[in-house]
Amino acid sequence: MKTSTHEPAPPLARQASYWDKWNAETREKKINPESERQSQVVRGWIDALNRKDLQILDVGCGCGWMSKELSFYGSVTGLDLSPGMIERAAQRYPHIHFIAGSITDCELPAGSFDVIVTLEVLSHVADQPEFMLRCAELLKPGGLLLLSTQNRVVYQRMGDVKPPAADQIRNWVDGRSLKQLALHDFQLLALQSVCPRGNLGFLRFVNSTKLNRLLARLLGEGRVQAIKERWLLGSTLMLKAQKPVAVASC
Repeated sequence: MKTSTHEPAPPLARQASYWDKWNAETREKKINPESERQSQVVRGWIDALNRKDLQILDVGCGCGWMSKELSFYGSVTGLDLSPGMIERAAQRYPHIHFIAGSITDCELPAGSFDVIVTLEVLSHVADQPEFMLRCAELLKPGGLLLLSTQNRVVYQRMGDVKPPAADQIRNWVDGRSLKQLALHDFQLLALQSVCPRGNLGFLRFVNSTKLNRLLARLLGEGRVQAIKERWLLGSTLMLKAQKPVAVASC
């Protein structure tokens, strides 16, 4: 099974068309439990700031569902490749500012956001270091990048994953490579995973029903889940990173 690709990236217009169709058929109809869990983690990180005046950028906002959740914390700008998705999102949530375009090309002022949230976007980006650098450029000093992305260790061991579509980029990362990407431009504050899955290779044993029933009796189901997530065996990696604050020279 082909699980990832490093072939030349399709033109942005074709990528936008693919994701517009994908969102219309899936995300605009229902938010899945995995996305809800990612949102829960992100909102917990933002809750800790105890602020309602944040300038927030939602990169890869799609239909705008997460932008709506983020709007409780301040002013939100939603950014996505597809003009069609952006138009529909703006109709649903008129209190949010939506922009169609790529983060690397959009005309947003540098150093203007307190928080950037980007859910399940990184693996669909051709130049991941450039993406991370651009996020750093758009954040204020001390600003936070809150990111989720597919966990390569798990997705390569899931029997129901289909090959990437013709106009879809798929470059999964693991915990180590995500950490390395972040440390070029950020200070790492947290790296965890959520939603353990997988039924191939060693994960067939880790997630076996019989073993997990036994462990749940001994430790409790929640404890077992937490251990897997801490060991980065969840299907989604969650990153919290901070743009360094410049130190004034004497």
